[in-house]
Amino acid sequence: MKSRVRIVEVGPRDGLQNEKVTVATADKIELVDRLSATGLQSIEATSFVSPKWVPQLADAAEVYAGIQRRPGVHYPVLVPNERGYERAREVGVEEIAVFTAASEEFNRRNINASIEESLQRFEPVLRRARADGVRVRGYVSTVLGCPYQGAVPLADVVRVARELHQMGCYEVSLGDTIGVGTPGKARDMLRAVAAEVPMTALAVHFHDTWGQALANILGCLEEGVAVVDAAVAGTGGCPYARGASGNVATEDVVYMLHGLGVETGVDLEALAATGRWLSGLLGRETGSKAGRALTAA
Repeated sequence: MKSRVRIVEVGPRDGLQNEKVTVATADKIELVDRLSATGLQSIEATSFVSPKWVPQLADAAEVYAGIQRRPGVHYPVLVPNERGYERAREVGVEEIAVFTAASEEFNRRNINASIEESLQRFEPVLRRARADGVRVRGYVSTVLGCPYQGAVPLADVVRVARELHQMGCYEVSLGDTIGVGTPGKARDMLRAVAAEVPMTALAVHFHDTWGQALANILGCLEEGVAVVDAAVAGTGGCPYARGASGNVATEDVVYMLHGLGVETGVDLEALAATGRWLSGLLGRETGSKAGRALTAA
């Protein structure tokens, strides 16, 4: 296990895009700024997808233009295609993320394209990003299960992750989109991918639908992964997952890591306060158990 882990905070994008309550632009900006003040080094700020498909993030340009970018903190944004890339660059974005799935059926239903077609869409985006000096992160979803096809062959996960890395993604995040994974399966998946993609270029992204996210993360940490995605207050969740309860909460991940003696650079108290503030905006209790415990303490 590494002595330091970098957390990629995905709440402002992956968290909010699946929340039913619409969050005001000013509050989204404040959320990113609050997260920046906690010591997080990577905060996914928003997504430049079509407002038609993700109305919750229709104000992507306004949000990115409004945040106070701190030195040493990265603010990647999700882009689906060249048009999204162009919109992002117009407001000064310096890091992007692209996404596809290891499941053919999920890809077709989610973005109306095969895996191969989705990768072809990324080629001009990555080519332009290289020319512009823009860093690119890649996401592979449904790595441990798909709501439509069920089990996803490990060979498919490995192939997609390898292609994203070879195309120029400096990091590839492996996502259990519907939260069905268990530690043994998570370890096996990570080992298989790490045989083709350097562990230093891999991250893990677990949803907590079945309550296994922290156990899955620990199993992967023990394999040597050093980057973990999480969402403050456990926001979000895949709309296709039965009983989906959101992403793993950043507060819970930080609490576990600090308990293991692993450095994160994150102020847990400030992070929990941000999670409570956000939950108030969403009109519900925080999805973080650590956040609840700190409130009660």
